[in-house]
Amino acid sequence: MTDSTYTVVGAGAIGGTLAAHLHAQGVPVQLVDADVHHVAAIRKNGLQIKTPSGVMVADVPVYGLDDAPDRLDRVLLAVKAQATDSAAAWIAPRLGSDGYVASMQNGLNEATIAAHVGADRTVIAFVDLFADVLEPGVINDGGSGAMALGEYSGGTSDRVRQLAHDLRHWGSPTVTGNVAGFLWAKLGFGAMLTATALADADMSELIDRHRPAMNELAAEVFDVAAAEGISLEGFDAFDPASYVRGADPLKNSEATDDLIKWLSTQTKTRSGIWRDIAVRKRPTEVPTQYGPVIDLAAKHGLKLPLIEELVSAIRQLETGSIPMAEEHLFALDRKAIAR
Repeated sequence: MTDSTYTVVGAGAIGGTLAAHLHAQGVPVQLVDADVHHVAAIRKNGLQIKTPSGVMVADVPVYGLDDAPDRLDRVLLAVKAQATDSAAAWIAPRLGSDGYVASMQNGLNEATIAAHVGADRTVIAFVDLFADVLEPGVINDGGSGAMALGEYSGGTSDRVRQLAHDLRHWGSPTVTGNVAGFLWAKLGFGAMLTATALADADMSELIDRHRPAMNELAAEVFDVAAAEGISLEGFDAFDPASYVRGADPLKNSEATDDLIKWLSTQTKTRSGIWRDIAVRKRPTEVPTQYGPVIDLAAKHGLKLPLIEELVSAIRQLETGSIPMAEEHLFALDRKAIAR
């Protein structure tokens, strides 16, 4: 018999926010996190979510890796992409036969999860949230974004519809058989946001000033999506059709204007990648996110010079071998224009 409790593994920006909304809806939820300071703070003060309308406190059970329950059933995996393999390996022996793991993460992580728990116990998800961990036990939620849920093995199911229903305090997730279309659209948009982490300025300003680089980064990702037969899906203020190669220049310009205007209204003005490098001083998930894109490009004989340069620059920023500087974006502009 499947337990009705959700277990959020990775109680950071995404996981913590979703857990708090589940709790607010009255849905049983528990947390597992590897950060002992985060766990201790939640145990002491509850999980605090700062929202535009006030602070939401969720007093929920929270565990470290050593004292977590032996059996898990409905797991929402929200660790950084680079921790997916180890987290899925940790979950697998604990996962009930009727349980599942939903990847509430950035990037293409479902194949890694399925390798440990099976495709039939893997739920594919697209999550677009503007949230950050401010300090142990405290998360800033800039407002709801977008979400799509489906079965990794194809189609939809009752359990996916139940998950969408249980998350109704957060918003209205889309239940669809084309979650991959959202994930690939987000990879294109995400490349643009990642590029803004190369400099110390707001996302909206840098996207506006470096349109050649932004257009080409998205187009490179969408070249691979097209080769894979992916039908892209728009979300929030992002219209992927305006960034595919050969898109009408006027349509592209108008779409970018709209995107910049939307970003400028968000309380979160810098990307999570920027925050990882500048504030938290830790490795980002960029290489793990875009590794599969680069590998698939090679399979199809496609070149991704800007994506590869972006990933390389992020790696160098992580190690401190180069400083944040807008010149990195000007260099990407020049490469885009020359292509």
